[in-house]
Amino acid sequence: MSDAVLTETRGRVLLITLNRPEAMNAINTDLAQGLLAAVQELDSNDGLTTGVLTGAGRGFCAGMDLKAFASSGPPKGLGDFFEQGSKKPLIAAIEGFALAGGLEMALSCDLLVAAENVKFGIPEAGVGLFAGGGALIRLPGRVGYMKAMEMALTADPITAQEALSVGLISRITEKGKAIDGAMELAERIARNAPLSVSASKEIIKGTQGMTDAEGWEFQKPLFASVFTSEDAKEGPRAFAEKRAPVWTGR
Repeated sequence: MSDAVLTETRGRVLLITLNRPEAMNAINTDLAQGLLAAVQELDSNDGLTTGVLTGAGRGFCAGMDLKAFASSGPPKGLGDFFEQGSKKPLIAAIEGFALAGGLEMALSCDLLVAAENVKFGIPEAGVGLFAGGGALIRLPGRVGYMKAMEMALTADPITAQEALSVGLISRITEKGKAIDGAMELAERIARNAPLSVSASKEIIKGTQGMTDAEGWEFQKPLFASVFTSEDAKEGPRAFAEKRAPVWTGR
């Protein structure tokens, strides 16, 4: 894996760190490819239930590396993560700032935990671009139509407190404590059955905008696979035996 992205296993949680602090973790092809490899590690390892994505140094991610973009175009592979994210739950732990592609990277996660000093923004209109990594698609559903439109057209950032009030983030922490807050949330999730967690994420994401009837159809194959799994037998058995379940992800 690229040195631009580091991984560390903590129990059933994979900590993924964007590691270009000298460039404010700006996204180039090296970082994009490293992130894809880390997500593949998370999704393919039965011993992992969830992941935490954070940035080294003083901020989460300042967006696309504009110098690299000017010389060689957009980072290769980045769109795959923006569009697909991860199969397993991924929590963004944000310090300092999440701007442009950095915010879009965070929006590709399932939960956002941010320190109290963080700034969130999509400033692309100020440099002749637009937020093409999903922010214009996802933000209206996260913060509301008017706030999303204001953020896109003014290019001005919002504070962590405002982000919490409009529903962009799920938790706010003291400065320097975002990873701690995200790990606490990740470890709580990791106590649950991995297949159940992944299926719940897929249903909530996949049924947005569907009718109830469409949602029931979407859920059917997941119901069949989860409710006949080994973990579906282990859960009730552990409950009856008054012990903690031992999940296998199968």
